[in-house]
Amino acid sequence: MYYPLRSLKGGNWFKLICGASFQYLPAVRSLTLAYALAGADCVDVAADLAVVASAQDGLRVAESLSPEARTRGYLSDGKPWLMVSLNDGEDPHFRKAAFDPATCPIACPRPCETICPAQAIVFEQGILESRCYGCGRCLPICPEQKIFTQSHTASPVAIASLITDVDAVEIHTQVGRFREFERLWQAAIVPTLPRLKLVAVSCPDGEGLADYLGALYKLMSSSLPSSCALVWQTDGRPMSGDIGDGATRSAVKLGQRVLAMNLPGNVQLAGGTNSHTVAKLEAIGLRKGQQPDPQQGIAGVAFGSYARVLLSPVLDQLEMQQSVNPAASPALEDTPELLWQAVDLAHSLISPLKAPMKLRQTVLM
Repeated sequence: MYYPLRSLKGGNWFKLICGASFQYLPAVRSLTLAYALAGADCVDVAADLAVVASAQDGLRVAESLSPEARTRGYLSDGKPWLMVSLNDGEDPHFRKAAFDPATCPIACPRPCETICPAQAIVFEQGILESRCYGCGRCLPICPEQKIFTQSHTASPVAIASLITDVDAVEIHTQVGRFREFERLWQAAIVPTLPRLKLVAVSCPDGEGLADYLGALYKLMSSSLPSSCALVWQTDGRPMSGDIGDGATRSAVKLGQRVLAMNLPGNVQLAGGTNSHTVAKLEAIGLRKGQQPDPQQGIAGVAFGSYARVLLSPVLDQLEMQQSVNPAASPALEDTPELLWQAVDLAHSLISPLKAPMKLRQTVLM
């Protein structure tokens, strides 16, 4: 049987990122359910009570279906950790697009609708706020430059109420925001540390990154209990994993840089991760188990936009069924054919990371 902590130590940790600004509850529930059954170790969601409740509902269903999932050959024990994402200031993960459709020209070719990976733009209505996760791809493509973004930061009081119901937290920060991080850490995180199993810090590259992460570790280490795992999330190219093969290079490159800092804790990739990421890591011997020191190497990978888009064909079919019969409004588990299609797709992303290292190395030679 596998457990999230064992996955971290073994270098095959898989995290699903639903999105720090993604609040479309049916999709959060379905994504959580499918990836939990396929063997995910952690599910990361927005710091929103309704979103957390939807993810928890998906996890409860996954746990009840775990025996069937294992019979079908999946990795699930139905118990991934639930994480919420927080920010200490302005951050692209914590924003939503907006525009006033009344000001748009009738003859506009609507490129924003086409490019949106979350189907969050309906030209006559504007942005469907719950679906938008702030990727920003609609901003430069608008011919009228009418789309803008609105950012948000949760208050320490709101954060404290959320953390009572989750296993882990992730703090998004940037180089130069030590004081902001310190305020969030002391006010919202430290009081809840005894209940947490994992704390993650997500930071993009920047000048002075090593000194900044070192200062954060010094701050956190004085209060972080030994029972709470620490993860450094390298945010290589935020929210771009579904773009293509080249998008994962920044994540791998930043992972190499952070590994070289020899910080206590685990290094996990994010930002640009997709189906090519694990093979790239193994090709350069960067995973745990491929390093001379068993404690060194990338401990795992988080998948966000790529993981969501991968399941979108199945979730779109589910929505079509719900629209045909709104009164019944079947959940994913009520449609077994779609459920196991979704789990199979999720498993196709998880399984390369979970496969035995020697087998993966043989394949790459």
